[in-house]
Amino acid sequence: MTQLTGKAPNPKVDAFLANASQWQQEYRLLREILLDSPLVEAFKWGKPCYALDGKNVVLMHGFKDYCALLFMKGALIQDPERILVAQTENVQSARQIRFTGVADIASQASTLEAYLREAIAVEKAGKAVDFKPTNEFPVAEEFQNELDRNPALKTAFEQLTPGRQRGYLLHFSGAKQSRTRQSRVENCVPRILDGKGLSDR
Repeated sequence: MTQLTGKAPNPKVDAFLANASQWQQEYRLLREILLDSPLVEAFKWGKPCYALDGKNVVLMHGFKDYCALLFMKGALIQDPERILVAQTENVQSARQIRFTGVADIASQASTLEAYLREAIAVEKAGKAVDFKPTNEFPVAEEFQNELDRNPALKTAFEQLTPGRQRGYLLHFSGAKQSRTRQSRVENCVPRILDGKGLSDR
């Protein structure tokens, strides 16, 4: 494996790694690979994030059973090793490569470097994922009823970016019970009226 480049590591990522209760060794090894690329290390959404000319390319994150690299435009990357995973069936752009240990990462180091090079090439070429139009996403009946009752809510929702609209639609329709869907709608109405997305602060 190649050595770290002269790029300065981000101190927020240093702190993140120092405080990680799980996957600390795995994160450090992934970081070595990432810092040896042309990407610049940042810290976004509480996670190490690596960007090219200000555009986010890959994020490092962890879960109970695995840690992962999340490629923001992973759907556009060739996947000869068949290791890219969509985190959920509704994710259209991002793809993960998952790891369960240091040996898992070390054995795939050259493959990860190749995938990184392609992700960087995708970003440099300005390629974009063709998202399914928002009007093709299902609208939960409970939300539709609220939109019909409240013209201000309808206007506010239509003024949100397509990504924020999709986030809400998936959040509402993802609940199996009507009572849960209704509760989600009621909790989100103030955020929509404020022009905020589901995860905006």
